[in-house]
This record gives sequence, structure tokens and C-alpha cells, in this order.
Amino acid sequence: MNLDHHETFRHTIDEKLAAGIPADREQSLREHLDTCAPCREYLNASNRVIAGLGGFSFEVDPTLNARVLSSLRRPAQRGRRHWALIGVAAAVLTMGGSFLDLRFGDLIASVFDIERMPVRQGLLAFWIVPSLCVLLLFPLLPFLSKAGTYGKERNQ
Repeated sequence: MNLDHHETFRHTIDEKLAAGIPADREQSLREHLDTCAPCREYLNASNRVIAGLGGFSFEVDPTLNARVLSSLRRPAQRGRRHWALIGVAAAVLTMGGSFLDLRFGDLIASVFDIERMPVRQGLLAFWIVPSLCVLLLFPLLPFLSKAGTYGKERNQ
């Protein structure tokens, strides 16, 4: 008998041990095992391995689950503080830009010899509006990320 034929039956043995096989394939396997010593040895070795796996059970510390959950919560709590700090920074930038515009807009316009309105529009377009968007967006990001996470969990 050639090696490929043995490999086919060894694959069938693996399937039988893992999930079971249809009756016609099982009958064919039994007939082959009656005449093939290497495949019988493979079946016996596989049965010994499976029986040996039962000896790998172990006791789990009852507090392990609680410790794992608390270690997972810590970064999430730090993340909330991080979002709050980013929101505060965005508010400071928004107020800072407004203050610069009110207090130093005329000075900036006179130094660069330009009209006051383009300076005001530039500060508004490049400082105040982006920081205001960040100020409004960052408090929403944790909620948006939670919604995305729950959606992924439902799809799995």
C-alpha cells in the first residue's frame, strides 16, 4: 500500500476522533484497520494522546477573574481622564485663540501691514474653528467608539 493511502486513512482517523465521520467511512476505516498495522498504531497513539490531555486540568485561583477584570478596567478609567484632558485643552485653545484675536488682532494687522479683517478671518479659520470642533468632538468619541465596539461584538 502506498504512503498517500495511509495518509488518507490517518486523516480519516483524525476526523473520527475530533468530530465523528459518517457510517460508510467508518466501515471503510474499520476494514482498513483490520489489515493495516501502521494505521492501527496511529489510532492507538492518537487515543493515548487524547487520554493524556485529560491530565492537564488544573485549579484556578478564585480571585483570578476579579483581578483580570480590575486590570482591564484601569486603562479604561485612565482613558476617560485622557479624553477629559483633551477636551480641556481644546477649550483652552479656543479661548486662547479668541483672546489673541480680541487683544492682539489689531497689533498683528499693523505689524504685517494688512487689514484687520483678514487677520480675524485667518485666526477664525485656522485656530478657533478647528479647536472648537475638537472641543465638541472629543467628548463624543468615547461614545462613538463604544458603539463601534458593540457593533463588532454583535457581528462576531
